Amino acid sequence: MQCKFELKLIAASAAMMFSGALFAAPFAYSTNEKSGTISVIDTQTDTVVNTFDAGKKPRGAAITKDGKYIFVSDQKQNSLLVIDLAKKTVTDKIKLEESPEGVGISHDGRWISAANEEDNTVAVIDTQTHKVSYIVNVQGKNPEHAEFSPDGKWMYVSAEEAKYVDVVDVAKRASIKLVEVGERPRGIGFLPDSSRAYVANEAAGTVSVFDTSKHEVIATIPVGQRSNGVQVLPDGKKVYISNGGDGSLSVIDTATNKVTTTIPVGKRPWNMSVTPDGKKLYVANGKSNSVTVIDTEHDKALKEIPVGDTPWGVFVH
Repeated sequence: MQCKFELKLIAASAAMMFSGALFAAPFAYSTNEKSGTISVIDTQTDTVVNTFDAGKKPRGAAITKDGKYIFVSDQKQNSLLVIDLAKKTVTDKIKLEESPEGVGISHDGRWISAANEEDNTVAVIDTQTHKVSYIVNVQGKNPEHAEFSPDGKWMYVSAEEAKYVDVVDVAKRASIKLVEVGERPRGIGFLPDSSRAYVANEAAGTVSVFDTSKHEVIATIPVGQRSNGVQVLPDGKKVYISNGGDGSLSVIDTATNKVTTTIPVGKRPWNMSVTPDGKKLYVANGKSNSVTVIDTEHDKALKEIPVGDTPWGVFVH
């Protein structure tokens, strides 16, 4: 009898562990530029549970759909590091051009984009082979972010030292249009249906709203000082803009394209990421060495988590 009871307990424990694995909360990964590390945040407890080395100056990043690898741009090594998230070690290093920064990933998970600031190019990497598949020469100067539209047709590239966004036709592998926006465009976010894109213009303190069917700006939204990061919620109803000069987030209602509220966060908030269910937003505060957690239902800060030195962005998977 005792043996059967023990077996039942073991089976029950195994079932609970399996269930927990299936429904485990995602992790948020903060790339810390000056530390050369990545801080791993458990999004259930909102605590740092691990820290590992990630090159000399990690900036942009993208995580593969299966969660096995994170691709991280290392500005000092002019490389894209491929890090095995289970082992927390660099398994591959992809040579890029000078000063890579923003990293994006296609909706199907096949392609990684890496913006090379000083070379005025975007490298497109195959996530299956870990090799550069092709290079796109952009018309704008000093590209910082290169983001794929969810439908995979377009890539928008912000020109940090100008006031333009390149529209890249992914099928043609070429920039087909240069669109004027506000001074010093940076972060880019698309609505889930790819119908609109939101671009933060840092020097102008505005957000340009694109109609992606025509690749034209249809609205300009005033936000805070040094607007930079852009994060669209999974349901497409809100867009969050980080204001580096104000230490705040502007929340845009996409139905009206108006700012509905402003949320105080840490110093120099930069790039952000949201949980798959859209309930929590994680914001990298570059001058506070922290990540702020936002409750997106009530648009309020829940917690500020200490991380490494000078976090550039947060990436959730």
